[in-house]
Amino acid sequence: MSRARSFSKLINKDNYATYRGSDSVTDISAVSLPQGTLSFRNRIINGDMRIDQRNAGASVTFNDETFPVDRFRGNCTQSSKLNAQKSTNAPSGFTNSLLITSSSSDSVADGDVFQLSQFIEGFNVGDLGWGTLNAKTITVSFWVRSSLTGTFGGALKNSTGGDRSYPFVYTISLADNWEYKTVTIPGDTSGTWLTDNSLGIRLTFSLGAGLTYSGTAGAWAGANRWSATGATSVVGTSGATFYITGVQLEVGTVATPFEHRPYGTELGLCQRYYEVMVMPGRGIHGHYSPNGGTSDAAAFHGFFTPFKQTKRITPIIPSVTSNNAWAILSYSNYSAQTTHTFRAQAISTEGFSPVANRVAGNSGPSLGSVYSWQTTVTYHIDAEIY
Repeated sequence: MSRARSFSKLINKDNYATYRGSDSVTDISAVSLPQGTLSFRNRIINGDMRIDQRNAGASVTFNDETFPVDRFRGNCTQSSKLNAQKSTNAPSGFTNSLLITSSSSDSVADGDVFQLSQFIEGFNVGDLGWGTLNAKTITVSFWVRSSLTGTFGGALKNSTGGDRSYPFVYTISLADNWEYKTVTIPGDTSGTWLTDNSLGIRLTFSLGAGLTYSGTAGAWAGANRWSATGATSVVGTSGATFYITGVQLEVGTVATPFEHRPYGTELGLCQRYYEVMVMPGRGIHGHYSPNGGTSDAAAFHGFFTPFKQTKRITPIIPSVTSNNAWAILSYSNYSAQTTHTFRAQAISTEGFSPVANRVAGNSGPSLGSVYSWQTTVTYHIDAEIY
């Protein structure tokens, strides 16, 4: 027999509903589900550190504007003080984390900062209403592990010179042990918080900050603060380790379980900002022009190539060098098998056209033929927020 039950009684402590086929729901009016219960409540991209397009898990020197994994970057006033890489050391429920290791015992000067940050696009936080009287409270949650113990710091900041910031603290109690942390932050009713495709909110975790960029924890400040005063400095101890994963930023006063999105979904979110495009051998097709423009004379012009995801802005695509030859589709070489320089033209948020120089050699290319490049070319497409 079916039993009538109020929907409010089906909600468990983790804000999830349990329903049996024998239940019939009679009253949902008394239920107040937290905003963000559905998918995409986490405003952080790649919070579980799975995606690493640039480095494929290799260790990198953690300098300013270095991305050890997708969407997470360094903000450092000094170079070569830290190393970072994707790690498989992770708490239960996760497969990866980000490991940062100090390669120095640096005494942090007043004007120094060493930060791990994610710059969140304004489009993804516009509903928070920050800078208005309707500003919403948010909660940041994450898993952390370190060889050091004590009080650690971080901050939330805006984009306009960092003139609005909220330093916060959390405590690591046991060395080399995974611990779960949550920080609840009231929405800022002041300042300018952008809600377009530029920088909306910066979330930073401090690895060391001088007095100039440190402030009182737990309060909004009209100043550029990257951390809380007195926070532990990872960069101050040579060989110190700092792991982090499961980073989530969501609306509300309670941290919900980490939102595990499908790998393909998370990769697509990352590719709005950065994409590695591998164009296989015979994967670039184009035509030859003896005077294809002021900067592309005597060049092979590739057909338009779409990106896998629409980019945040028109991206930067550095030139690529590759060794081999262009060939007509019958595979006769029409440009010497040597180094060619590939550039990008007609770049938009949707795609681009590759263009490559013609190296003298072999027969002169025909204007009426379609050509293909014979080996792989890899483009790095950058539309990150800087």
